[in-house]
Amino acid sequence: MNPSIPNQLKANPFLQITTTARTINGTSNPDENPPENHHIIHHGIPKTPPPSSASPRPLSVITGHTESVSCIALCGEFIISASHGKEIMVRQQPDLQLFTKFGHGRGSVKALVTIGTLIFTAHQDSKIRVWRVSRNLENIFKLVDTLPTTKDYLGNFMKNSSYIQTRRHHKSLWIEHADTISCLSVHEGLIYSGSWDRTIKIWRLSDFKCLESIKAHDDAINALTASKGTVFSASADGKIKAWGRVEPEGSHVLKGVLEGHKDVSINSVVVSGEGTVVYGGGSDGYVMGWLVDGWIRVFEVEAHKMSILCMCMKGEILCTGSTDRSIGVWKRAVNGLTKIGVMIGHEGPIKCLQVSPNSIGGGFLVYSGSIDKSIRVWWVPNSSKVEDFNSKIANNINSTMLF
Repeated sequence: MNPSIPNQLKANPFLQITTTARTINGTSNPDENPPENHHIIHHGIPKTPPPSSASPRPLSVITGHTESVSCIALCGEFIISASHGKEIMVRQQPDLQLFTKFGHGRGSVKALVTIGTLIFTAHQDSKIRVWRVSRNLENIFKLVDTLPTTKDYLGNFMKNSSYIQTRRHHKSLWIEHADTISCLSVHEGLIYSGSWDRTIKIWRLSDFKCLESIKAHDDAINALTASKGTVFSASADGKIKAWGRVEPEGSHVLKGVLEGHKDVSINSVVVSGEGTVVYGGGSDGYVMGWLVDGWIRVFEVEAHKMSILCMCMKGEILCTGSTDRSIGVWKRAVNGLTKIGVMIGHEGPIKCLQVSPNSIGGGFLVYSGSIDKSIRVWWVPNSSKVEDFNSKIANNINSTMLF
């Protein structure tokens, strides 16, 4: 018998998300206001998961944000979501009712990442804020620090060598981002932040000290992910770059460059679970795959007719969120990717995707955030027969519309 969903929603020590990108040519504008939605309803996650033979299907719709949803993260039993309206909302699974809000008035939130009881939020005001989850009900999400820290700032403030040219006639401390922080990743005791200022900054998790600043790309950095000691940065310059340490405590060096399509922004990047294949989602709707061994591009698939804004992956299943308002579901194949489903229901571009780490009824949960100000929860099977896709997709779309 399949286990119930509530019993499967256990704490996850490390989760990260990929957020909306700045494109290279400005042709896609995911921040345009979508049509008003008069039919979205709010349900909790069903206690009984769908049968394992089912195709991807919707479970719940969460409303409440006043602006487009920019990022989602999971922290134990909590779903944490942020929007361009500066609000960070916390909902508790499985009933999905609003638990609390925090972080008001501190700049639009662009990225969220959690590890243990810590939550890191990246903001349009070029700051990273650190929150701690406490069972003190008076202030369960408490702000504990802002990066760069005051100690780090004062240690560099009086040194001329600590200032770098960030734009014409303007200098900043090297520990400060000079533009919106678009993405975060936590890996092996370090926090990585990527920014539209084209740099990656590396912070020590134990004391939040900034250790390095890398001039990483020729255009805005849109996404970061890390796997097996290597950090991958995706940029509007059309490249994914791989960074790693030669020595355990040494500086990061460039390990490889993954070239995408010419004049196409790469908006999202994920790595397969075993760390052998890197997937990049582009503003032209293509997913490209590179082998880590040799940094060779081995396939490309036109996943959408419009820009891919975000991706998530669990096992052999890849989900792609697009400006076309759909989420594609793909399975790894010998020659690249095979489409096994599509999830339709949002009334605006898909800005962020987050996957649950737990298996539920022969599948797993995917959370999607959109310009339409809603979050949707989907169930995706771990495996699906490709030949069943065409016959089941109509039923999937119909059930989503009725939902």
